Amino acid sequence: MRTPVVNTRVIAGVAVALFVGSMTAALTLPVLQLSVWARPPWSWVVVIPFGLLLAGCYARVLWAAFLRRHTWRHRIDAAVVVLIGYGMPLFAGPVWTALPMVVVSVAPIVFARPAAAWAATGVSVAVTPPLLLMIGTPPPMALILGLVMMPFMAPMTYGVAWLCHLVDDLRETRAELARRVVDQERLRFARDLHDTLGHTLHAIALRAELGERLAAGDPAGAGAGAELAEIQRIARSAVHDVREVVRGYRATSLATELDGAAAVLTAAGIRCERPEPPGGLPAHVHGPLGWVAREAVTNVLRHSAATWCEVTVHTEEGNVILEIVNDGAPSGARVVAGSGLRGLAERVSAAGGTLDIAAAGGLFRLTAFLPLSLAAGDGRREEVPA
Repeated sequence: MRTPVVNTRVIAGVAVALFVGSMTAALTLPVLQLSVWARPPWSWVVVIPFGLLLAGCYARVLWAAFLRRHTWRHRIDAAVVVLIGYGMPLFAGPVWTALPMVVVSVAPIVFARPAAAWAATGVSVAVTPPLLLMIGTPPPMALILGLVMMPFMAPMTYGVAWLCHLVDDLRETRAELARRVVDQERLRFARDLHDTLGHTLHAIALRAELGERLAAGDPAGAGAGAELAEIQRIARSAVHDVREVVRGYRATSLATELDGAAAVLTAAGIRCERPEPPGGLPAHVHGPLGWVAREAVTNVLRHSAATWCEVTVHTEEGNVILEIVNDGAPSGARVVAGSGLRGLAERVSAAGGTLDIAAAGGLFRLTAFLPLSLAAGDGRREEVPA
C-alpha cells in the first residue's frame, strides 16, 4: 500500500504557526506588566510596531529555513530578529527577558552550511546569559534561562527543519523513482516491439516476395494462394503479439522461436535445420533465449547475404548455450551493435547471462550463455516446466 507523504508546506506552516504562537504567548506577560505599571502611551507606540516586526521577520526566517528558500532578504530578517531579540531587553529592561529565545531558535537554521549553523548556535547560547545578567536578571535565573531553558529552542527548530527537508527529499525520491520506472517501461516496450515486429514484418515481406514469384511462374496461382494465406496467418499472429507486448504479458518459447526461425530462413532460401533443445531446460531460460533466436534470425535476414545458418542449443558446465552462426558476414567486417543487439544484451544480462557477438572469416557468430539455476538471492523465481 502506498503511504501518502504530507506536503512540506503543510508541515512548515503548522510549525511556523506553533513557534510564532509560542513566542507571542511568551511575550504576553511583559505586555500585561506594561499595562499594570501604567506606562505612558508612547511605550505602546514603540512596543506594538516592534512586536509586529519581530513576529513577521521571525515567521519569514522559519518559513524560508523549513522550505530551503533562504535568500539575502531572509538574512536581513534574521538580522532584525537578532537586533530586536537582544536590543529590546538591553534598552527596555528585564521585563523582556524571554526575547533572546527567538535568537537562539533561529541560529541553527539561518545558515545552510553545518559549520556556520553550529557556530551561530554556539555564539547565541554563549551571549544570552551575560546579556540576561546585564539587564538585571538574578544570576540563578539568568543561568537557568540562558543555559538550560533557552538552548532547548535550538534543537526544536533544527529538528523541524530537518523533518521538512527529509519529507521534501522523500517526495523528490519518489518522483525520481516514478520517472525511472516509466523510462524502464518505455525501454522495455520499445525493445519488445522492435523484437516482435521486426521479425514478423520481415517474415511477411519474404512470404509476399515468394508469393509474387510463384504467381509469376504459376498462372493458376495455387502456390501464390498458399503464400497469401500464410501471410494472413502471420499478420494475425503479429496483431496478437503486439497486443501481448502492450499488455506486458508476452511469453516467448524457445521451441516456438526455433520452429519459426527454421521456417523463415528456409523460405528465404537460407539453409537451416531446426535444432532440438536439450530436454528439461528450466523455464527461466526459455524467454531470453527465445528472444535471442528471434532477433538473430531477423538480423540474418536484414543485414547479411547468408546462404546457410546453423543454430545449436546445448548445456555445458551449468549453462545453457544458444549459438547461431551464419556465413553472411563480409570478410573483415566489424560488429556494430544496433538497438536490437543492445536489447538482447540487456535481456540476457537481466537473466544473469552473457551475450557474445563476433565476426571473423566471413562468419557471424552470436552466442548466449544462461545459467541453468538461478543464483541465491536473485529476484527471479526458478521454475521447471512439468
